[in-house]
Amino acid sequence: MTVVIKKFLRDIPATVGLLIVLSMVLIALFAKDIAPYPLDAYQSHMGLRLQPPSWSHPFGTDDLGRDILSRVLLGAGETLGVALLVVGAAMVIGISLGLIAGYYEGWLAELIMRVTDIFLAVPQLILAIAIAQIFGGNLISLISALTATYWPFFTRLVYADTRRLKHAMFIDALQCLGVSTPRILIVHILPNVASSIIVRATIGVGFIIMMAAVLSFIGIGSTPPDPAWGLSVAQSHQFLPDAWWFAAFPGMAIFLTVLGFNLLGDGLRDLIDPRLRRSR
Repeated sequence: MTVVIKKFLRDIPATVGLLIVLSMVLIALFAKDIAPYPLDAYQSHMGLRLQPPSWSHPFGTDDLGRDILSRVLLGAGETLGVALLVVGAAMVIGISLGLIAGYYEGWLAELIMRVTDIFLAVPQLILAIAIAQIFGGNLISLISALTATYWPFFTRLVYADTRRLKHAMFIDALQCLGVSTPRILIVHILPNVASSIIVRATIGVGFIIMMAAVLSFIGIGSTPPDPAWGLSVAQSHQFLPDAWWFAAFPGMAIFLTVLGFNLLGDGLRDLIDPRLRRSR
């Protein structure tokens, strides 16, 4: 384990990504304690509207006079919460279907993979918008829509690895010993595909954060006065370029968080499978 940690820490981009992710998690957990104006971040102060960055408001104020720094910090919890919930739900659905389709043969496996291919064939953003609009465009709809567009990636990944492992000699031995199929899938096959799942999930969190921001920008998901980063960017566009800070700081938070998860995911991928190592 020590060797693995040292090898990971030698990867500078991956280490930077890990630090960014840990920082964002800590911010999300303690946002109310470190935000300078945690209560006023949801209340209007029209006398302070659209003030540029200053000592009292380092990130400036928005169109309702709310402190942008406080709203960015408070928005981290909702943003990460949505992304983790979506990726977690997509993992449960995708992994289950991938194990079933990869281990069994016949019409059920064929049906699962054809439905998976259909979902993968449709552009994710278009599909997410369509699903979210059907269910009302609120935060629950946003989570449902993003989950519906992301589970096929886990299904395809687990399916391929399960198909490869089901013909391994240790699986044949387990079958000869009479080990039940659920036990083979959960205890013996799933741990062998866990590394690929972890990499996909890590990169997926960053991707879902970006998708959620895009959907919030067009009015799907978070609603005022939520401090969601994508919603803040959407509310700021009419005040550009004069009030540049209104869009810049929430946008920077999105950029850094997505970058952190992508760098961490790349580092984990390189650590798990050196054959896929990115060029330096």
